[in-house]
Amino acid sequence: MESIKTFIQDYLVRLSLPQLKITDIIEIFLLAFLIYSVIKWVKTTRAWSLMKGLVILFAFWVIAYIFKFNVIIWIFVNTINVGIIALIIVFQPEFRKALEQLGQRSIISPMFYLSDTKEKPERFSDETLNELVRATFELAKTKTGALMVIEQEVSLGEFERTGISLDAVLSSQLLINIFEHNTPLHDGAITIRGNRITAATCYLPLSDNMRLSKDLGTRHRAAVGISEVTDSFTIIVSEETGKVSIAKGGQLIRSVDGDYLRAKLLEIQKKVPGEVKKIRLWRGKRKNEKGNN
Repeated sequence: MESIKTFIQDYLVRLSLPQLKITDIIEIFLLAFLIYSVIKWVKTTRAWSLMKGLVILFAFWVIAYIFKFNVIIWIFVNTINVGIIALIIVFQPEFRKALEQLGQRSIISPMFYLSDTKEKPERFSDETLNELVRATFELAKTKTGALMVIEQEVSLGEFERTGISLDAVLSSQLLINIFEHNTPLHDGAITIRGNRITAATCYLPLSDNMRLSKDLGTRHRAAVGISEVTDSFTIIVSEETGKVSIAKGGQLIRSVDGDYLRAKLLEIQKKVPGEVKKIRLWRGKRKNEKGNN
């Protein structure tokens, strides 16, 4: 307990500030705004999982500092520089994308809208869900290979740029036509956002998971690979067997039927982001208050 008290007292002394000026207040607001904007951008990239990991490491470092774990503190201090360089190398595509967008309207305009009060609809409609299931098993009947990646919270924009932009309303006929043999768009993956197919012939990262079966081809390894680096949901149709598989969170589930696929898609469809949940709860409370009055 004494070490905890000492830790708190030391930091309270360091945090004791002189008299604040107007410029100091403005500076605090600007820094808070910039940090908010960066966090909001990071949430749509692969770096979000890393950020949560860093928060855990920071908490671990605080505990080590409080209880005077000198060896652990020494390891943290001596590896932080190497760690920063490693992060820059691993997330180089994200940093490059951020620098490319700097100054563009796509990154500046959201800064003037701190909260999006517009309630987002479901991820996709019932019609889109039915068309997706229908197309999947029509492709399976003819043993036509297919790879369909459904975007959730983490943006698939980085992978869409490796393919051909479509931005077309999703339908079973269009999906079947895209993956038909000897057509220009049949090779690679398609990406789906909401009710639209955003891109085709996209290249996906292959999984290095050694536990995957050796009889799996590139299509299945790519599906697992994209599920390891994003929170996407991927549907795979095998060209050799005609069986349908799904990949999510680095896990591959093979030989699923129509009911199972539909149930998993319904889970995604009804999954509501946290901000939208708060808006709905707030609106529900307002309605109840009005009703009581």
